[in-house]
Order: sequence, then C-alpha cells, then structure tokens
Amino acid sequence: MLALQRGVTGFSMPFFFVMVAASVVDFVAIGWVFWLAPIGFVAGAGYGIAHYYRFGYAVTADTVDVSSGVFSRRSREIPYRRIQNVDVSQGLLQRVLGVAIVSIETAGGGDTEATLHFVSEEEAERIRSEIRRLTAATAESTAEPDADRPGSADESASPSESTRRDRPGDGATPTQLFELEAEELLLYALSSFRWGAAIFPLVLVLFLTGSDSGSGLVPAFVFDAARPFGGPATLEGVSIGPVLVLIAVSLVQWSVFTYVSSAIYTVANYYGFRLGRAGDDFVYERGLIQRYSGSIPADKVQSVTIAENPLQRLLGYAGLWVETAGYGPDSGDGSQATVPMARRDRVHRFAENLTGAEPSGFQSPPPLARRRYFVRYALLAAVVVVAAFGLAQVSALERWYLAAVVFVAVPPAAHLRYANLGYVVGADHLVIRTGFWKRRTTVIPYYRIQTVATRRSVFQRRLELASLTVDTASSRTFVWGTPTIYDIDLETAREIHGTSRERLQSALRDRARTDDIGLSVDFT
Repeated sequence: MLALQRGVTGFSMPFFFVMVAASVVDFVAIGWVFWLAPIGFVAGAGYGIAHYYRFGYAVTADTVDVSSGVFSRRSREIPYRRIQNVDVSQGLLQRVLGVAIVSIETAGGGDTEATLHFVSEEEAERIRSEIRRLTAATAESTAEPDADRPGSADESASPSESTRRDRPGDGATPTQLFELEAEELLLYALSSFRWGAAIFPLVLVLFLTGSDSGSGLVPAFVFDAARPFGGPATLEGVSIGPVLVLIAVSLVQWSVFTYVSSAIYTVANYYGFRLGRAGDDFVYERGLIQRYSGSIPADKVQSVTIAENPLQRLLGYAGLWVETAGYGPDSGDGSQATVPMARRDRVHRFAENLTGAEPSGFQSPPPLARRRYFVRYALLAAVVVVAAFGLAQVSALERWYLAAVVFVAVPPAAHLRYANLGYVVGADHLVIRTGFWKRRTTVIPYYRIQTVATRRSVFQRRLELASLTVDTASSRTFVWGTPTIYDIDLETAREIHGTSRERLQSALRDRARTDDIGLSVDFT
C-alpha cells in the first residue's frame, strides 16, 4: 500500500510541473505528461518499496527504537518517560484493508516523533498497549520511594502499586467514561466554527471560476448573487460602489460556505467519540471516514481547559480539553478533546473531579481595566470612521459618517471583555478565565508550572497594571495561547507571582514524597 501511495504521488507530480513549465517556456509540450507520468509512478512505487524494506521498529524494555530512511538513515531511541501520546489513525481505505498508522508523540514540540505506517490493526493495538504498559511501569519505577525513606523498608509493594493493580480498567477493555450522543454531536457541529474550514470555499472557487463572468478570478455565481443588491455584472470599468457590494456579498457567501464546511468537518471528525480509561490512561476513539484512537497518560496532562463560545453558553453547553507536553489543543488531530461537548454543569463536574479544583469564585481585575478596554475600543472605532472618510474621498461613497454607529458597540464590548476575565489562586491549582467569543477556563496544577512572567506594556505602566503569564510544558498553538491573567494591579501580580513560585516548590516536594499522578482518571 505504501508503494501504491508513493506511486500515485509520483504519477501526479508531472501533471503539475509540465503544466506550469508549458505556460512559461515554449519548448515544453503538454504531451510530455503521457510519458513522464508513468515514469513518475514507477519511481514513486520503487521509493515506497525501498522505504518499506529500509524501515524497522522495535518495542524494547526501555525504549521504542525506530530506524528509517532510503538515501540517508535515521535511527531514534525514544525513552518511555518522554512519550506523551500514542495515536492510531485509519482512513477509509486503510480500514477496508485492515491496516493502521501509529503515531508516537513526545514532549518538546508539536511534531510527531515517530510514525509507523501501514501496520496491521492487531499490531497497532499491541504496540499501543505495550507502550502504555511500559510507560506506566517506567513512571512507577521513577516515583518509587527510596529505600532509606521511613516506611519504605520491608514492604513487598507500595500502597500505590497495590492500588494500581486492583484498580479496574487495567485490562484490555477500557472502562467507558463518556460517549458523545448524536444530539450533542449535532449541537457541537452547529455551535462551533473552525476557521480552517475556509479552505474548502476557496477550493470551490478555483473549480467554479468561469471566463464568462468578466474576470478569471471571480466565479459567475458570485456576480449573480450580488446583482440584485446593486452588484456589477463584470469587473471591467466598474465603479467603487458596486465593487463594495460585490465584496460584501462575497464575504457573506464565504462565511456561509465556511460554516457549512465546518459543521460537516466536525461531524466527520467527532462521529462516534468515546472516552474511556485503562489504568492511569485516558483512551479515546472518534471519526467517521478517518478513524482515530489513542491514549493520553493522566500523569502527562499539563492543564485542563473548559472552552465555550457565546452560543454554547446560551444553550448551556461547554467542552473539556486537556493539554500534554506533546502538543496543545487544535494542533491537528484533536486528541486532547476529553469531552467535546456536554451540559455545562456536567463539564464543570468533570473538571472538578479530574483536577480537584472547582472553577468558580473568580476574582476580577480592577475596574480601571474596564476603562482601558473602553479607550482601546473607542480608538478602534475612530479608525473605522477615519477609514470610511478616506474611502469617501476617492470613491462615490456618501454618508460615510454612518460608520460612526460602531461607537455604539464600544461600551458593551469593553464590559464583556472585562466581565469574562477572572482568576482563582487556589491551594493546589491556579485557575484562569479569559475570552468572550471563545471563553476558556484553564486549571493549572502548581507542579506543572514552568515559568511565571509579569508583563507590562507602556499603557499598563501608566495605569499601574500588569499581566501575569503562566507557562507549562504544553505546546501552544496560534489559537490557544499561553494562559494569562490580564490587567491586574501590579502589587497583586507580584503577590500571585510569589505565591505561585512558593506553591510550586511545595507541590513538587509533596509529589516527591508520594506516588501521586496529580489527576484522577475516575472523573465521572
């Protein structure tokens, strides 16, 4: 199958290069494709076969060893203590053929450390179970009490080891913790919006672009939709007013197509989502066409986040996400979605049982921060009005002053920004809440904190405010930034900074004395 996949890739590449070259130079003919494509297929298939015979892996007692490379060899030994996640994925054809792809994620970045392509389903499950077992054994041996520590002598097994042996769910069949029902999946698809789905309307435009529209860049159906609202029939010699109508209608169409694409993607991605536990690991499976399954060790979790947008809050729903040192949420395969969507009270109960921290009783920034947001949004509204005025000077746009209506949104925007900020400095956890359009409540155990940094912009220094950034070992993405307590008093920021540092040291000492993974897998 690997040879076939590489062969198809080699077969398709000449089509692209010949078409591009033929449009640039005259001596390249389109007919070259008919003899270059078979050569590309043979070369690609040969490379796939060579890659198969040059690839090897072994699950040893201490490491996972992987060797690969056709022209340049690469050998890796992955210690179990560095492994964060083990994921298994299957496309539609792979499910028919009974093969799977095993991805091993480690701490220190979002890239996959090792990928085992096209192993059998039985072998994939064996590898995942074996790695999970050896990872847990490595963690237990690392956390084992010293022989000279009081109470550790003359014991055949530590209490934690006995508890682990007796805990249900260590067998082959995981204990189910959560299952995404059909109505919850539908609500999740309709109430969420994924900007990555915007690529689908763009691809659609490339395929539907027509030459009869007067422009090779805009398809005919966009002109047809804009014409009833005063849009142009062509871009040739058109004034700025109809062009603005065309742009507005195009943005509406793009948003609708993106929303539909996002909903379809969400249904296909999270269909059949189930979460369970096996020992001290979370195990999950999901997907309609592309099937994913994997495990997340509880002792690798860096933080827990409750995520909800305004529509989900209105419906009374939220989602629960966890982050490991391997990668952060929304990093490509979504394995961190512990509970994609459920009733808000249920999600809060999950978070409380999972971390031991109750995400409530938040302290808000001082009212001075709300005034800062009011000034910020007022300046932004002024920029909109100035832009409308400038546009009116170079076009037929009249009543540019109507753009001043954006000032009406300034007070509620400043208040909503302020009202959705909060923090809790607990005994064992730091809880941070931010965001209105995508509100996130993040629970961070003190022992997971890597750095705590106080940041002050020029405007914050004038107001004696500061922001406190709390960093863990998780790999953040552009959408999921580092948890930050925004715009609190400078003295308060310094107090939280010092408290977090002290409780970090205390939590590390407590964990050194006990074999505690820090989180409970019995969170239901």
